[in-house]
Amino acid sequence: MAKPKTVYECIECGKVHPKWNGQCSGCGAWNTLEEAIGTVASVKGGGSYSPVRTQNLADISYDDDVRINTGTGELNRVLGGGLVVGSVVLLSGEPGIGKSTLLLQICRDISGSVLYVTGEESSRQIKIRADRLGVDGENLQIAQSTDMLAIIAAIENPQSKPDVVIIDSIQTMRLDTISSTQGSVTQVRECTNALIAVAKSLEIPIILVGHVNKDGGIAGPKVLEHIVDTVLYFEGDRRLSYRILRAVKNRFGSTNEIGVFEMRDKGLREVENPSAMLLSGRPTGVSGISVLCTMEGTRPILAEVQALATKSGFTSPRRVANGFDYNRLCLILAVLEKRMGLFFGACDVYVNIVGGLTISEPAADLAIALALYSALCDITIPEKLACFGEIGLGGEIRNVGNTQERVRECERMGFTPLIGCSNLAEVFTAVGSAENIKKE
Repeated sequence: MAKPKTVYECIECGKVHPKWNGQCSGCGAWNTLEEAIGTVASVKGGGSYSPVRTQNLADISYDDDVRINTGTGELNRVLGGGLVVGSVVLLSGEPGIGKSTLLLQICRDISGSVLYVTGEESSRQIKIRADRLGVDGENLQIAQSTDMLAIIAAIENPQSKPDVVIIDSIQTMRLDTISSTQGSVTQVRECTNALIAVAKSLEIPIILVGHVNKDGGIAGPKVLEHIVDTVLYFEGDRRLSYRILRAVKNRFGSTNEIGVFEMRDKGLREVENPSAMLLSGRPTGVSGISVLCTMEGTRPILAEVQALATKSGFTSPRRVANGFDYNRLCLILAVLEKRMGLFFGACDVYVNIVGGLTISEPAADLAIALALYSALCDITIPEKLACFGEIGLGGEIRNVGNTQERVRECERMGFTPLIGCSNLAEVFTAVGSAENIKKE
């Protein structure tokens, strides 16, 4: 028989401790353990239990139409073709980035009935935003509640059973059977488990909105990202108009795809040609600017790379990378100094990927190196030249994947891809005179 026992649970990571400690042994946070009531159950031989029902894999069938079209092409791309029936999707992002706006537009474009549960805003506030976005509301039901048991009862009601459920947000939901406060690790975990059980049993896709903490991660227990089917991050600078939707986990599709949107006064607009968007406003006749062809999933995208090398006023020169890995930047600088004789030791170096895009693939090395060379030597790179390639420690240019797709995207946008060079010396010679290289 189960006996109650006092345990201590970390509000940051959810790890349970048998006794109180000043520091959590799971995440290392201080003063985050809160008292909770657990149970210790002993299982002995004997007893009557109903065995779990099993099925032969060959006997399990499903309909061909297992995905629901959201009506938004960029979202469908990220999800792998649409919302999978019975799936649970977690959508997270910075405050004000446009999560609620995107979800209301889904309610407008999706075919089927939608139950929108709001725990943060009033129904009137939702109505005001819906009118601005042009959502007529014929297939949309609004529920203003934070009581999870009442919400589940509304979902299971056969008279108003929705086709899609949206919970905005999971941190505001609560179960009365749990004594902890809303937004705590226990409440978020148990509310999500209850919704997952409903989604799987009724085969209704559920979209959860998740808050982020000060570090940019999803608030609540880390287990939240493990138990849901798909995790989407809505990225972008609120001061800029462009937004990027990225999947970091997807059980039903690729995690490499991205969706690009532009925030306007009437809501989010899909950007079907991200290359033209990222290259708009690119200055001409300026040194330190190159064009990179990168792959985001199966989509090739042209992006503008900016570099600046200026005399440093500090004892240790600064190295700043925005949208690019800092350690990778240091590696490229070391190769340029050792193999090409360029001297950056007395210069502050700044690298920026324009448009809020974050580049992580090694194919960006060549564009970064070319922009740095152009900035240091004050040489202007040809306006219609695009490049991609990985740089080795010996200064060689190594091949990267999806070359044909990258070349086709460059040609479609009117750019000439820089291919056929085996090392950095050949690249720099093709761009500018080697006599202009500044040495120490």
